[in-house]
Amino acid sequence: MGFPGVWMTETESVVYRVVPKCACSTIGQIMYYSDHGEFYDGDIHDAEKGLHKWAREDSQPLIERNVLGHESYSFTCVRNPYTRILSSFFDKICGIQRNGKRYRGKLVPMLVYKYGVEVGGEDGKEEFDQIKSFRRFLLFARDTIRWRRPMDPDIHWSAMAGHVSTFIVNGGTYDKIIWTETFNDGMKDVLKAIETPKAIDLSKIPRFNESEGHGPKRVHPVEDYFDDLSMHLVHEIYYRDFDLFGYDFDDPANKMPVREIDLDAVHAKLGR
Repeated sequence: MGFPGVWMTETESVVYRVVPKCACSTIGQIMYYSDHGEFYDGDIHDAEKGLHKWAREDSQPLIERNVLGHESYSFTCVRNPYTRILSSFFDKICGIQRNGKRYRGKLVPMLVYKYGVEVGGEDGKEEFDQIKSFRRFLLFARDTIRWRRPMDPDIHWSAMAGHVSTFIVNGGTYDKIIWTETFNDGMKDVLKAIETPKAIDLSKIPRFNESEGHGPKRVHPVEDYFDDLSMHLVHEIYYRDFDLFGYDFDDPANKMPVREIDLDAVHAKLGR
């Protein structure tokens, strides 16, 4: 199976396991800058050179050798499951993508037809009942993750634990897992632990939120989208994410982690 979703700088200064919707665009650009002294011109996910990626065949033997030998500092980044699934809904379901089309072609029409989800019209700009539609989308997300129907789960709303685990199961070891909510502090620790050809001043790094502007703005506080049933569905889908990464399941309004991440526990529980 190898190491899907793994990126590594060309100088092999650092290895990163991508978790979708968890600051991956910004992290990728920091990695690119740390080697080249400039940012990639475009969405870093589209970069085919300047950064080793498992999706590139020529990068695979280099990544595999490095990860299995734990030759470089390795890390990943996680996010509060409540805000992550909300972000997926507004970006991927309600938003128009970079190519000017809806995400995954027939996905949104199917959601409209089978689950009664509204997405703000053809261009995603019309007003609609965001809370009602999100809760219906959440039911769909649960169906994909629990029963793989009406489709396999998408990487943007499948559990973070699943993404994080493939690295461990296939022989990798994390040195650090950082939180999106305290990104600068976490990334500072990563940069302190590695040596890069180009210095990075985190205070001057822009946020590369490639999904921003794709969809309608969220008009309610996070907690308004989650009633008792929605919280039950979130727990069913993401219980391991809350447990392993220190987030507060009981209060959707609190996006901040409430306890430290136990790296040994993460490796033990996800490496089975």
